[in-house]
Parts: sequence; structure tokens; C-alpha cells
Amino acid sequence: MVAPPAASAARFSRFVPEVKARYDYGVIIFILTFALVTVSSYCVEDLIEFAHERLTTILVGVAACLFTTFVFPIWAGEDLHNLAATNLDKLAEFLEGILESECFGENSCERLEGRAFLRVYKSVLNSKAAEDSLCALARWEPIHGKFRFHHPWSQYQKIGALCRQCASSMEALASYVVTSKKSQYPEANPELCVKVGAACGAMSSRSPKTLRELSSAVRTMTTPSPTNDDVPAAIGTTASDFIAELSEDEALLQVMQAAAIVSLLSDIVTQIKKISEAVEDLARLARFEKTQRTGHAVVVNIED
Repeated sequence: MVAPPAASAARFSRFVPEVKARYDYGVIIFILTFALVTVSSYCVEDLIEFAHERLTTILVGVAACLFTTFVFPIWAGEDLHNLAATNLDKLAEFLEGILESECFGENSCERLEGRAFLRVYKSVLNSKAAEDSLCALARWEPIHGKFRFHHPWSQYQKIGALCRQCASSMEALASYVVTSKKSQYPEANPELCVKVGAACGAMSSRSPKTLRELSSAVRTMTTPSPTNDDVPAAIGTTASDFIAELSEDEALLQVMQAAAIVSLLSDIVTQIKKISEAVEDLARLARFEKTQRTGHAVVVNIED
């Protein structure tokens, strides 16, 4: 009488999001074992012995997995950690490409065609499935390296979500820049090009360095340098001043394109500030090593 309710409870428990995320594989093994034992009870004389053999098989499989893991471990937590740092590097690479290619300058459409940095953010946009899978597996792993029990794995998902938001703005910016170069900027007023380049350079000059520092802090598990809270406000002021300074004599389409590009860059800088705050929270929750910079020297203090 207990068997049907137990089987039904196991079956429908897979619809609970928390159970499916963390215990789905175990529930599937339970259902398969239950069905195997139940069906075999009609043709196996010693059911207890059969159930014992099935349980022994499962334990042997678990022992083999644990032995393989400790002999040559491949840690999901470490992969998730490296994925977060790699995503930050790719966002920085996009902004560095924007600056180095001078893509906001005049007549630079040819230099943009086929440039790799215009597509580097796409892998960040497609990283959610890998992050969720690695995060679910990392919660089961024992202490390894600098990863302690109750490591804040969910914080990596938060950082990943913010990185994808930033990558979405970069995708819009890349599409806007390439489209505007092809359709408008070759005939654009040179003075407008200079204004756009100056405003965009002022807003994006510090962002790649910030992302590189955050990536390095995550990789080395050290506390990142404090961020400047005035940067987003200053960037917003720069964008507002630029839009206000646009001449009324300029063509409306040119003004709209320039304002859209500057607005997207301003949004990217604001999102980078949020990423920086999320990395700082990760450093605090995971008790990263504290760094104290004096001149060119770096002193590392390990938090107890």
C-alpha cells in the first residue's frame, strides 16, 4: 500500500523547480529502481536478494565515480569560476576593440567589417545554460582548492546575468555602429564625427580597464579595488552634455544616430558598475584574499 504513493510522490516531485535543479538525477534513479524491482517481483523468486543486488550495483557505481573524481578531478565549481572571469574578459575585449579601431571616427566603415571584437560578446549571451548546469553540480562538490563549504555559487549566476545584460547592450551598440557606418557616417559632417568620437572615448576609456581588473580579481580570488561611485553620474553628465551640444543645424538622422550610440555607451558603463558591485559582493561572501596596494607593491592579506 505504501508503494504507489511513494512512486507518485517521486514522480511529481520532479515538477518542483528546487528538486529538479538539484535532485533530478537521484529521483530518476529512484524511479527506475522502483519500477525495476516492482516489475521483477512477478518473475523473481527472491525479491529481497534482487533488491540487495540492485542497491549494491548503485553503491559500486557511486564508489567508482567518487574514486575517479578524487584521482583526476574535474571540478564544476572551478569551471564556473573561470567562466565568470572569461565573460568579463570578453566584455573588456569588445570595448577595447571599440577604442582601438576608432570606429566612431570618420570614414572607418571599412575597418569595422569582419572585426572579431564585434562578435566576441555572443558567447556571453549564450552562457546561461552552462552557468546553471555548473552551479547545480558545484553545490554537491566537497572542499577543493580555495572553494570552501557553502561557497556562494549563486552569486556567479547573478554576475552572469549582469554580464548578459551588458552583452545585450553591446550587441545593440555593435549593430547600431555598423549600420550607421554603412548608411550615414560616410557622408556625415566631420565635426559631428569628432564630437561623437570624443564623447564615446570619454565614456568608454575606463571601462575596459575596470573589467580587466574585475576579471583578474575573480581569477586570483582577491578583493577588487574599490570602484568610483561618481563614474556613472559623470558618464551620464557627459552623455547629456553631448546631446545638448548637438547643433540644431545637423541632419536629424545623424543627430539621432549619434545620440543613440552615446546613450548605449552610457548604459553599458552603468551596467559595468553593477557588475563591479556584484563582484565585490562575491569577494565578501567567498572571503577572497584582501589586497593592499602601496605604490607598485601589492601586499596580500589572507582573511581568517
